[in-house]
Amino acid sequence: MIKRNLLVIGLATLLSACGFQLRGTGDVQFALKELDVSARDAYGDTVKLVRKVLQNNDVHVYSGAPYRLVLSREQENRRSASYTSAARTAEYELTKTLEYEIRGSKNILLMSDKLEVQSYYSQDNNNLIGGDQEAAQIRKEMDRELIQQLVLRLQQVSPDQLDQLQQTAEAKAKAEADALEAARQQQAAQPQQSPIQLPIPAQ
Repeated sequence: MIKRNLLVIGLATLLSACGFQLRGTGDVQFALKELDVSARDAYGDTVKLVRKVLQNNDVHVYSGAPYRLVLSREQENRRSASYTSAARTAEYELTKTLEYEIRGSKNILLMSDKLEVQSYYSQDNNNLIGGDQEAAQIRKEMDRELIQQLVLRLQQVSPDQLDQLQQTAEAKAKAEADALEAARQQQAAQPQQSPIQLPIPAQ
């Protein structure tokens, strides 16, 4: 438990409300210089912090940018990790996930991924307020770690890579549309057979 808490404390120092630094670096370098950022929860803390991190590192974040980062889903799960001798939960495991997409022109999906972090906190039934405060602090630190993972992924994305993905996706969509149209035309060209009329037996 001590090691886990030390890890969480260490992660907390990597991000702060006024700035962001990756491990062992001063500034974060992005090949992408323009990006739109949106989320299902448009006013959530995560999307606000992602925008701030990008802007603080010279990425122009605005609606109508060539590519759009979509934070499509955030989820948190909690489960009991250990129990006391009285069969009460002594420790909880928290798992937080963040799913994201990068979309291009015509809202075409270019790439998607899922990030995940886990942490633990103790539950002292004699100090519930303290346990709740620890859990709230750990949740904030986990959010920051998710954003750090996201920034690391975005660092590896270049405009050239997205342009190639865009071209591939458009070519695939065109091929599928052409195949559907060809099938439709072939079906339309086939003569429609009249239904077979059976003779009506005489009464």
